Amino acid sequence: MSKIARRVAVAVTISTGVWLLLMTHWESSPSGLLLRTTIIALSTTTAFALFESWPRRLPRWLQRWVLQVIAVGVFMPVTTLLIYTLSTPQGAPPFWEVDDRRTGWMILTFFSLLLAPWTALAAIVRQKEAFAHHQTLAFALERSELERQAADARLHLLQAQIAPHFLFNTLANVQALVDAGSPHASPVLRSLIQYLRAAVPLLHEPAATIERELELVRPYLELMQMRMPDRLQYAINVDASVLQVRCPPTTLLTLDENAVRHGIDPSEEGGRIDI
Repeated sequence: MSKIARRVAVAVTISTGVWLLLMTHWESSPSGLLLRTTIIALSTTTAFALFESWPRRLPRWLQRWVLQVIAVGVFMPVTTLLIYTLSTPQGAPPFWEVDDRRTGWMILTFFSLLLAPWTALAAIVRQKEAFAHHQTLAFALERSELERQAADARLHLLQAQIAPHFLFNTLANVQALVDAGSPHASPVLRSLIQYLRAAVPLLHEPAATIERELELVRPYLELMQMRMPDRLQYAINVDASVLQVRCPPTTLLTLDENAVRHGIDPSEEGGRIDI
């Protein structure tokens, strides 16, 4: 339901309530009373909506919500005056000279002045609360998006750091093995090719699976074990049910790379990695 439709519905509901309240003591036509209370309610809605955006600029000392409440209050006696003036038959005396009609005008004016400004004020408070709630949700969403972007940036930075560091070290090891004529040069190069085939497409994906991660980790650990065969041992035991579990790319590789760089590589005794 649109904002205008909601306001009209509230106005009609209030006008119906006032009609029911006055109907038992109203001497003239009940349908005429309902028509008048409805016109007054719609006039309130019109005044409230009109001064919600007009004039576009206000003096600094005047708040818009104050202008709206004042406008609604001013519209009420003007509206009731027009209703009774326009409903006076041609040639009949003015309504203020007829006791029943003058009393009816006073009652409707009193109730309209009593209810309309307070209803407008309640609508403004509710509108400000809804706007504050919307702003809170918007800020929370923006903060969440910024946190996600920051996490992605940290992940990409980490990936960018891992790939060159590992690659250059491995190529240096291959060069050393080739220069020494070692038979391990070919297996090391083969594992490096296998690693790169798995790593290159994975580094640019927003998410990976445990299965894809293992395709990256296995050749990495093979290469590291070839580089330090006496100091690095590893074992991979993964249940088949978790292979399709999604995770950020290079999650396992990051853990393994940190374990090798900060745990096993500096240690004379080496160590063991269990996945």
